[in-house]
Amino acid sequence: MHGSPHIVSDVMTHTVVAVGREAPFKDIVKVLKEWKVSALPVLEGEGRVVGIVSEADLLPKEEFRDSDPDRFTQMRRLADLSKAGAVTAGELMSTPAVTVHPDATLAQAARIMAQRKVKRLPVVNDESIIEGVVSRTDLLKVFLRPDDELAEEIRREIVVYLFPYPVEPIQVEVSDGVATLTGKIRDTSLVPVVARLVRAVEGVVDVECHLCGDHPSTPGRSRGSRI
Repeated sequence: MHGSPHIVSDVMTHTVVAVGREAPFKDIVKVLKEWKVSALPVLEGEGRVVGIVSEADLLPKEEFRDSDPDRFTQMRRLADLSKAGAVTAGELMSTPAVTVHPDATLAQAARIMAQRKVKRLPVVNDESIIEGVVSRTDLLKVFLRPDDELAEEIRREIVVYLFPYPVEPIQVEVSDGVATLTGKIRDTSLVPVVARLVRAVEGVVDVECHLCGDHPSTPGRSRGSRI
């Protein structure tokens, strides 16, 4: 991996476990258990994603197995009651599927997951053909990047451009994902800028800036909250 993996295609899983519209209830349960996933894309044709079937879609069959819901419950949970009688993926699935494009940023994918309260997203192209799956775990892979790799990217992509002529060399150290910058610079107004840019590097957990100007009375410090 060279540089930061800024987009979904850099971290997604290319092996896709999916089912077709006609997949029966028991087969769906077997696949979920075998692959240890909580949801499956439902495909048709050449791999077009038409929906998602999840554990939540399957549970109503067990929940309402031996109950006779009152009229209020029937009105409030009409969709769940319908799924309780479903027997195929096409009847059970939630549609339209919540998906993401391979060129979406990791931040965009994380935002979709949080807003839609899902753990996995099918990755589809412009024709809705599936290309992979991205999970919460995939998005966290960036935090496994080695400290020395992060430090080198910070030096190469940020420090060199912002401080081409520092008063003294800028030292960049990364320990457990926390980046620390020390040294003297000519323009301390750039301290918040460098802190923001370093924090945006995929895999950086926090930033400590100990950059100051020529005069001791013009220090620049920026500390982000721990993640």
